[in-house]
Amino acid sequence: MDREELGGWLRLTLSPGVGNGAARRLLSTFGLPQAIFQQPEATLLQCVTPVQARALLELPPTWSDLLETTWKWLADANPAGPGRTVVTLGDARFPQALLDTEDPPLMLYVMGPTRWLEQQRLFPRERCLAIVGSRNPTAQGAENARLFARALHSAGLTVVSGLALGVDAAAHEGALDAAVPDAPVAATIAVVGTGLDRVYPRKNLDLAHRIVANGLLVSEYPLGTPPLPANFPKRNRIISGLSQGTLVVEAALASGSLITARMAAEQGREVFAIPGSIHAPQSRGCHALIRQGAKLVESAQDVLEELRLPSAPGLTATTAPSDAEDLTTAPDEPDDPLLEALGFDPMSVDALVARTGMDAASLQVALLELELEGRVARLPGGLFQRMGSA
Repeated sequence: MDREELGGWLRLTLSPGVGNGAARRLLSTFGLPQAIFQQPEATLLQCVTPVQARALLELPPTWSDLLETTWKWLADANPAGPGRTVVTLGDARFPQALLDTEDPPLMLYVMGPTRWLEQQRLFPRERCLAIVGSRNPTAQGAENARLFARALHSAGLTVVSGLALGVDAAAHEGALDAAVPDAPVAATIAVVGTGLDRVYPRKNLDLAHRIVANGLLVSEYPLGTPPLPANFPKRNRIISGLSQGTLVVEAALASGSLITARMAAEQGREVFAIPGSIHAPQSRGCHALIRQGAKLVESAQDVLEELRLPSAPGLTATTAPSDAEDLTTAPDEPDDPLLEALGFDPMSVDALVARTGMDAASLQVALLELELEGRVARLPGGLFQRMGSA
């Protein structure tokens, strides 16, 4: 893409009051953005309102600076580091999966390994699965997200999520744990709600660097866009739209993850949900989805069987296990009376004292030992939860 064409696309996205729907009508009628801006107002009125037509004929005040910033961002990519590109609605690399949705973005800013940015099929939907969930998951929920993502990428899927704290971050990390050199598919795709020249939340800065080495960072928002609250629910349509299905690990009833799941269903994608404790607020969203028809899954194999995916080209037995792990069942282990008493629901020390008959001091010592062994997690509010294992 040359500078003039990039300028045309940026001007179209910046024109006030001209949304994606109006922009698509204009593109369908006149072709590339440069042709749109060559039309007289009377011709533009065939596609848009008078207010929109007048907006299109005026240069947006921030256009010149954004063009310069974006052109420099593309040109300044370190040859030894991740590549940078802009993929527009008219680009052959634009994901077909998003073209099939109701509201595809006009532009996608993308960072990742150059070998993937140069591929014609940059986002193969049939090999993408979204994993989303609570920003404040239980310890078991975060572990489930990590282990499911690891198993699913090992089986040849790219894990798509939103780089948020909690389940999103755990899913990206799990997929990256399974990444291998020269893999045929990206380990993970992070669809973010800011410009790609900033990372939000900052706590995930190191994770973002890992992602662009083995996956893709994607945004529809221009460089310099701050973390505006309205942008995050909007970007969820891209997370679900890129993917063949969406797996919700944990979600409260008011969670943004349920927005992603609803969008996935509206886009004709599969929706999966992991059940949890009836006492955990983070499980209620998943239980609601299951009641509404989402597929209940207990293992990564459940997801793979439902999707009926062919083997990924280039994967071998060392990278694609023949049988994905059951991630919710603990392995056989010697009975521990305290673990038996704890069960799998979060529980307070007082409740464990009543259930086991142990004194509080001895119980705290035993819980600490189990916590150090990774068999019990300490939760906010003085609660403890038994951990499942892959």
